[in-house]
Amino acid sequence: MASIINTSLTPEMADIQAQMESRARNHGLDFFPTVFELVDADQLNQVAAYGGFPTRYPHWRFGMEYEQLAKGYVYGLQKIYELVINNDPCFAYLMRSNELTDQKLVMAHVYGHCDFFKNNAYFAHTNRKMIDTMANHGQRIRTYMDRFGVEEVEVFIDWCLSIEDLIDIHAPAIKRRADVPRRFSTDENETHDEGSSRFDSKQYMDRFINPPETMRRESDERQRLRKESQAAVGPMPSEPERDVMLFLMEHAPLQPWQADVLSIIRDEAYYFAPQAQTKIMNEGWASYWHSTIMTTQGLTASDLICYCDHHSGTLASSPTRLNPYKLGIELMRDIEERWDRGQFGKEWDDCDDWETKQRWDRATGLGREKIFEVRRIHNDLTFIDEFLTLDFCRRYKLFKFGWNEDLDAYEIESKAFPQVKAQLLANLTNRGRPQIAVRDANYRNRGELLLENYYEGVELDAKYAADTLTNLFALWKRPVHIETVLEDDRVVLSYDGIDHERTDIGDDALVRS
Repeated sequence: MASIINTSLTPEMADIQAQMESRARNHGLDFFPTVFELVDADQLNQVAAYGGFPTRYPHWRFGMEYEQLAKGYVYGLQKIYELVINNDPCFAYLMRSNELTDQKLVMAHVYGHCDFFKNNAYFAHTNRKMIDTMANHGQRIRTYMDRFGVEEVEVFIDWCLSIEDLIDIHAPAIKRRADVPRRFSTDENETHDEGSSRFDSKQYMDRFINPPETMRRESDERQRLRKESQAAVGPMPSEPERDVMLFLMEHAPLQPWQADVLSIIRDEAYYFAPQAQTKIMNEGWASYWHSTIMTTQGLTASDLICYCDHHSGTLASSPTRLNPYKLGIELMRDIEERWDRGQFGKEWDDCDDWETKQRWDRATGLGREKIFEVRRIHNDLTFIDEFLTLDFCRRYKLFKFGWNEDLDAYEIESKAFPQVKAQLLANLTNRGRPQIAVRDANYRNRGELLLENYYEGVELDAKYAADTLTNLFALWKRPVHIETVLEDDRVVLSYDGIDHERTDIGDDALVRS
């Protein structure tokens, strides 16, 4: 049964959508109902600035991103061909000025993305009604801006956004702890405190049902008991906590509206995390299917030149950066070919004759089944680790490059397969972000916050580290520190609200993993 929902599509494009949906389903793709919106370039840039959503909470960064996108389009530097949201139903945006061939290509590409969103394991935990949730987030933050002032709320959002990468991306799959209950309050003077006896109430009745004086007395008593309990059981946290945002929600001295805003930023960070974890696979999968559908069923003679031009542009390689579309689609094709010819398993691995391997064809025909399995269970890190081969690296001339300070230029460092693969895996680990955890919330027995950077060969950017410590201080209200490695020395970077300090600690530091 077709699941076509047309919004502002022309009759001709509605027919094309029906054809593309039918072809995608005939190839085995399984996706949520898909809503296509036909918009002009300015509208598409607005939606793109909001991360693909029609509405978000108010914040200056969205305007900045819109200006960047709009100017890039006007100056001919960039153009957005498609935009699709992980939602049920999925929402996709088509640029009104695109040629009909491009609209066909984009629709086929979108159905590949929608199938990936629905079936990949790393998207299984995501909110499938995120458009509604984003609108709700926006309304809550607008309410806080009306009550506490635009500048105060916007500055607090800035602090939260500076740590939005400090989440535990594995937490949805590894239940490390119970879910944190949410509580909202209308009392701006009350600090955020779990375990309250507060009753749910309408805003206009809150002061009568939950008297502020009683709530403050209960909060003081719970804080006293928590301190006594902490002294009895030892340090907090008992193990390093990688979800720094969650730790701050639970333990930072935040007002209820601040804890709610922090929870909003954290929820959205977890929603977007799988897209960063699967960029290569997701784009490769969508490109594979738009290529398959268009070249086998979707092209007419008049479409051929336009399609080839835009498809080749999408997959164009660059000597200075990795194209996720190109790497993803070629690795998917490589997997399909290998499993179609039986080039896997012990017999294949044990064969060391090059000519035999070149002629190897067991006609197993398992390629299509295998790439559907890969799409279901892998992310970029495991995808590259499992399926990137020496032959693939040689065929596509992959190399590792780096900055040569003597030449003041980038240069090729190595074409060796182990180094190339290791660099790719390093770039993909934790989405390319530093791994940071809370190690001690009572550092030096002064209630100071100590974070730990798990050093893996790449140093923290000193400017970003200083700015982030400044914002963490604003949230924690006490001095904050981070233990890391700079210039091969183990150091602690600190901020006490006035000065930034660096302390060398050598090899005597306690490092817990």
